[in-house]
Amino acid sequence: MKKVLVSNIGMLATPKGSAAKCGKSQGEIEILRDAWVLIEDGMIAKVGTGKCECAEGAEVIDAGGKLVTPGLVDAHTHLIFGGWRQNELGLKLHGATYLEIQNAGGGIQSTTNATRSATEEELRDKAAKALDEMMGFGTTTVEAKSGYGLATEHELKALQVIKDLDEQHPMDVVATFMGAHLVPAEYKNDRAEYIRLVCEEMMPAVKEQGIAKFCDVFCEADTFTMEESRKILEAGLKYGLRPKIHADEIEAIGGSVLAGEIGAISSEHLIVCPPEGIASMAKGGVIACLLPATSFNLGAVFAPARDMVNAGVPVAMATDFNPGSCPCLNMQFVINLGCLKYKLTPEEVLTAVTLNGAAAIDMADKVGSVEVGKQGDLVIWESPDLDYICYRVGSNLAKTVIKKGVIV
Repeated sequence: MKKVLVSNIGMLATPKGSAAKCGKSQGEIEILRDAWVLIEDGMIAKVGTGKCECAEGAEVIDAGGKLVTPGLVDAHTHLIFGGWRQNELGLKLHGATYLEIQNAGGGIQSTTNATRSATEEELRDKAAKALDEMMGFGTTTVEAKSGYGLATEHELKALQVIKDLDEQHPMDVVATFMGAHLVPAEYKNDRAEYIRLVCEEMMPAVKEQGIAKFCDVFCEADTFTMEESRKILEAGLKYGLRPKIHADEIEAIGGSVLAGEIGAISSEHLIVCPPEGIASMAKGGVIACLLPATSFNLGAVFAPARDMVNAGVPVAMATDFNPGSCPCLNMQFVINLGCLKYKLTPEEVLTAVTLNGAAAIDMADKVGSVEVGKQGDLVIWESPDLDYICYRVGSNLAKTVIKKGVIV
């Protein structure tokens, strides 16, 4: 049995539990001073304060009197893609909108073309480098969506890459099938046939190969309507894929309302989420997975996070790492924006990027808090306390990242 003792922790800050926190409880975290964490065979065995009397034979990691938190959970990424889209920056600076770029052949379709032409090995190598960078910023668990293949062969290729990364990389990588990211160019005049392909060809193959846990759909103007999204998510349920939904990113066309009605595990983006969407999510037990770096990159408004917390909707936050609307994989920047733009407290933000993020990908029983029985996923920060990592902008404060008891 391998023992690892993380000792000399100045402040240990963590939410507690194995389910998403909402309302007042989102800001209720445990703070321990002069703390230690004992990890055995990758799992947290004991947590305490003062001197640890049970660490004989353990490898000691000295936290140096610094802050320790759970490893960060990035619950929304588009990790698998070919190419980049830096050429769109100039178009945006000259006033082109997201949908205008997309409708002109840029956007998701251009990334689809690059992804289809890439080999599995090329996609895997590129994504692995991104995971390494994420881990360097303190992220220890990520969700990764397909959705840039938009054809059975290429969607399955992307999901296989995600499966390989989960098995081969230290990061925990959770797969979401998102064949309904956009109607590809070849089906532009027959969108019903593409939806049939997603539901009747792609989904059975995904289930047969066991390569995804969730089904996501982009419910937005010029992508999929509310009723098309309902059809896709209900089809996913038949194949054991729990629903997620991109909703209310640009226009509120009913995605957040649908999330509550269908019982989605999470509703994502929610930049322009209306009160009826918040009410529906609260009633349906939906986690709001907010993506503040996307608002930042698009020059958009920021999601009404405080209204969601006040309404009893659990709030998670993630990067939305993708080559177009948010080429950012730094969860520390998300933490900064959570305080500065959403006006959430440091305690609420910590819960959003750990336990609630874990719950949004059905991993809250394994990660997202520093508690006995969970994985030994920790970050030692170059910081004396929680406020400091929320306050500092632009520096990487992750001093040591530990995954399942191993420094990575």
